[in-house]
Amino acid sequence: MYYILFYDVVDDYVERRKPLREEHLALGRAAFERGELVMAGAFAEPADGAAFVFRVDDPAIVQRFAQADPYVRNGLVKAWRVRPWTVVVGAAADAAKT
Repeated sequence: MYYILFYDVVDDYVERRKPLREEHLALGRAAFERGELVMAGAFAEPADGAAFVFRVDDPAIVQRFAQADPYVRNGLVKAWRVRPWTVVVGAAADAAKT
């Protein structure tokens, strides 16, 4: 199943993330290499959040990711939420039909 992790970030997020960025990216790369994280990125214009698409069986995996993220732990993320996502068009939807 797919889940999207949404982040709402503080106003000065872009400046405050610099010392934490490598640790944050390493967490994401590790989740990607394990096959859990499909894609992720920050919103632009305005830079007010981010989204992470996970493909996992248990939403607790996504919750643990957020709780371990240095952006969350250090207050750059003011709110986060996990939502199940049903893909209706694309490779994931086509695979579900077979």
